[in-house]
Amino acid sequence: MANYPKLPSYTLASTLTPEELYVEIRQFADLLGYELDTRDKQVDSAPAKNIYTVVTVADIGRPKNGDVAFSSGEGKFKGYVEGTGWVDFN
Repeated sequence: MANYPKLPSYTLASTLTPEELYVEIRQFADLLGYELDTRDKQVDSAPAKNIYTVVTVADIGRPKNGDVAFSSGEGKFKGYVEGTGWVDFN
């Protein structure tokens, strides 16, 4: 599990000006955005985790980029490429 930054906690007696609070919250938001973008890239670049055996690839409802399937109806292995669809391996 990722360790995302924590939002700072402030009391009503805080001595920070509104401008200083804005800067701190903005820095937090920027760091959180960076961490989430980095995590998205790690997840998107991970190898396929789903290998299916189906009659047709149309049986797979929502394939993800990198999924692999053996279509027994066609006797072919296929890989899913986002934007292209299912591509024959053989």
